[in-house]
Amino acid sequence: MKHVKKVSKRTRVLTGSALAAAVALGGVGAYSASAADTAAPAAAKPAAVKAGNTLQTKHLTIDAAQDAAEAVLDAAKKENQKVSVAIVDRNGNTILTLRGDGAGPQSYEAAEKKAFTAVSWNAPTSELTKRLESAPTLKDIPGTLFLAGGAPVTADNAPIAGIGVAGAPSGDLDEKFAQAGVAELAK
Repeated sequence: MKHVKKVSKRTRVLTGSALAAAVALGGVGAYSASAADTAAPAAAKPAAVKAGNTLQTKHLTIDAAQDAAEAVLDAAKKENQKVSVAIVDRNGNTILTLRGDGAGPQSYEAAEKKAFTAVSWNAPTSELTKRLESAPTLKDIPGTLFLAGGAPVTADNAPIAGIGVAGAPSGDLDEKFAQAGVAELAK
């Protein structure tokens, strides 16, 4: 019969720990390898867009929008009117909105909608109200407001922005003040 050498408790604990660590690391390695197989491939370089497949547009600067908005508020103040003014870009995104001192709470949103409507159709909103007679469902388009007070801003015969004004007792006055903003941009 063979004699088995006795191993100390300390040696058995260390050997068992090393064996457990080796098994655990082997499992992690297998898991990592399988996870790498299912991971998305490395991102490729974006392809350059073919010439002629893009369009370049002009945009109103924030400084120009601020100047136009101040011209609107100054024109309204000269006639003792309390209005809000909104300026949107070609896509209808608001560049800025100013609620004039004392302007009614409804004027803020109405100004934005008038600006959006003016740039969307590249026409003053006073002209667009006349189109409702032949196409009454136009007013159902979300974000629009077919009341006088919106004016488009153009560059190279293309719309680049809209100015909307609301709060005066008549749409004619709102539109007059919006046109003061357009005139400021032409300087």
